Amino acid sequence: MAAPFVVPGPTGTAIRARLRVSDTDTAVLAEVGVFLGGLAAGDFVVRSRQGLEHGGQTWAVRKRELTGVSSARWAGSITKATHDQWALARRGQTAEVAWLRKQIASIQERLARPLGAKADKREGLPRGYGSRAEWHAKSRRVHALRGRLAGVEADWAAGRVRVVRGGKRLARLRHHLDQAGLSERAWREQWRAARMFLAADGESGKGLGNETIRITATGRLSIKLPAALARLANAPHGRYVLDATVVFRHRREEWLDRITNNRAVAYRIHHDVLRGRWYVTASWQRTPAFVLPLEAALARGVVAVDMNDDHLAAWRLDRHGNPVGEPRRFFYDLAGSAQHRDAQIRHALTRLLHHTRATGAGAIAVEDLDFTDGRCREKYGRNKRFRRLISRFPTAKLKARLVAMAAEQDIAIVAVDPAYTSRWGAQHWQQPLSTSKRKVSRHDAASIAIGRRALGHPIRRRTAPPPHDRSDRAEHRTVQARPDARRREGPRPRIPGPRTRSVPPGSGAKAGDQHAQHRSGHAAERGFWHQDSPLLSL
Repeated sequence: MAAPFVVPGPTGTAIRARLRVSDTDTAVLAEVGVFLGGLAAGDFVVRSRQGLEHGGQTWAVRKRELTGVSSARWAGSITKATHDQWALARRGQTAEVAWLRKQIASIQERLARPLGAKADKREGLPRGYGSRAEWHAKSRRVHALRGRLAGVEADWAAGRVRVVRGGKRLARLRHHLDQAGLSERAWREQWRAARMFLAADGESGKGLGNETIRITATGRLSIKLPAALARLANAPHGRYVLDATVVFRHRREEWLDRITNNRAVAYRIHHDVLRGRWYVTASWQRTPAFVLPLEAALARGVVAVDMNDDHLAAWRLDRHGNPVGEPRRFFYDLAGSAQHRDAQIRHALTRLLHHTRATGAGAIAVEDLDFTDGRCREKYGRNKRFRRLISRFPTAKLKARLVAMAAEQDIAIVAVDPAYTSRWGAQHWQQPLSTSKRKVSRHDAASIAIGRRALGHPIRRRTAPPPHDRSDRAEHRTVQARPDARRREGPRPRIPGPRTRSVPPGSGAKAGDQHAQHRSGHAAERGFWHQDSPLLSL
């Protein structure tokens, strides 16, 4: 099993504020965004055609062509966004190739097994397919995946990527407007808003950390207009000042510190068509926080959390691995829109962090879960309900949100190996902790297993001490000590004096000789006990 570790903190942050724009501001922002979006689309086409032949000279040529119709800073932002999008598409191709190869190998292993064969965990053999029809369907599936893999590998070798600016989902929705309940006009508004480009990277040493999109300490927002739209300027140097005032309510002091010292801040303006609102997002890089050693993070105990599809099961454990207090559960609902799901997760994590601070613990222990390949049928068979449960499990979002929010509260996040935590937790902790007034669930018991693994203790709970007669018939007590603790099985201290009933135990001459004691695993138990034969006559 992998050793527990402290998760590093976030390296960047982003804040968002609403823009209460006027009709004039709306018209200007829409015109500028559509114009720059067209330039970004054309630049991405040129970059995609270059493929692997791209270099510094071709980048300079593209930037020079964009500068003539916009500005040097807008051209730099557009070309950088193009490179980031192309690199993201390449990483997506790499992930798709790895997933296809794994799927093909998994299906081929099952195709090689006899029909109805059971899985052999010792030999590492999967189970066979249940019927001949299923075997035939999977053989056709393998051929389809091989053809798909050949196409992706060909694109990868040629440096060709496939990207839809505005989103593939929205593009496909154009052919199903009746099912989505949208009119063609409403869809075109969303399509235009998704393809706008109103983003500018910051630059340290420049005024307020950004020369293209500038926000002052009083909330005054101004935009450097492209050369082709200079007629829209209402301020000197070809700038347009919005009537709206920007108010950042979250991390405002940190943002003010950056713009006051002229440190880089990136801004992005986008339009939410469904709500009819405009937003501005400010983002910047942060200095990597110091990662606490594992021992220091766990010095005050830990709040162990078992993540589930509808709630977080948490229990406080002291540094010795003992559960303290009562279990807590923080529920959330993942039904509905993406904004609703994100709000539910943030609310549940906020309550978890408040509970951690209230208990005095300095760390939260979570499982290092990764369900990237856990939604396939080859792994879970025909259990469609369980596959859907795994698919909607927000592992990546939960971990990213928890790490970012815990860093602001000075709470460390400790990740542990998730192997058998639910099974062993239910086996060793669920029944002993359940009472007539408290019902301990399987998830609560799993949280204890997670916490004990983070603290370095075995999941098995401490056994009861021997009976009062000191007999070995009940076995010896499991010593509750850390794996690195020394001399925990050493002899008792040597106290001078005869070992008789008139003196306390441990004071005899052989008090430190473990071989003279009846101890488990010592020489006193290895010898054979011989009894003399009884007398035949008296």
